[in-house]
Amino acid sequence: MTAKTVDFIFDFGSPNAYLAWKLLPAIAARHGARVNLLPCLLGGIFKATGNQAPAIAFGGIKGKMDYELLEMRRFIAARDLSAFRFNPHFPVNTLLLMRGMIAAQRAGVGEVYLDTMLKGMWEEGLKLDDRAVFVAAANAAGLPGEALLAATGDAEVKAELAANTEAAVARGTFGIPTFFVGEEIFFGKDRLGQVEDELDEDYQAGRAWTHWRAAAAHRR
Repeated sequence: MTAKTVDFIFDFGSPNAYLAWKLLPAIAARHGARVNLLPCLLGGIFKATGNQAPAIAFGGIKGKMDYELLEMRRFIAARDLSAFRFNPHFPVNTLLLMRGMIAAQRAGVGEVYLDTMLKGMWEEGLKLDDRAVFVAAANAAGLPGEALLAATGDAEVKAELAANTEAAVARGTFGIPTFFVGEEIFFGKDRLGQVEDELDEDYQAGRAWTHWRAAAAHRR
């Protein structure tokens, strides 16, 4: 099996990023793939692309947001993700969290930090743009909260987060969560099945065979 990488573009402010991350590691493991964590600012992506949050973009459409919430409840129920809770402090300014993610990656604890802060945001309902709450949540998970907080002010950390965001937009990202398998882009938690298909060599071989047969039939 050829090793593959899934680039996971995320922001802690997206509940769908939380839901996607609950499933993505297992999908990657089934296919011997590695997940590459790429923290990016959702606000920066929106600004660069002209996109808007669903509540703004669709808020005036009768029934649209009710249906979006229905689909989220179905997704959660179907995958037994019942720990999810909508954060009572939403919207939380995630700039501190996102810079903290860069700092955590540099310290070699990126995945632990990701799990911790996603849990804090979308299970425990923490106000993680509060610096004291941020430090307490990190410390409770065995992470160096004060050191991570201090690192969020580092110029290189800030620059890396900005560069990640710019690079994601350059690749075609317009929202979060977004996934790349090679050059193939997939947007939204509901595309995780397609991400898995892209990682599945047997599926890809079958698709190539189908295309070859169709092309051969066309040439006759």
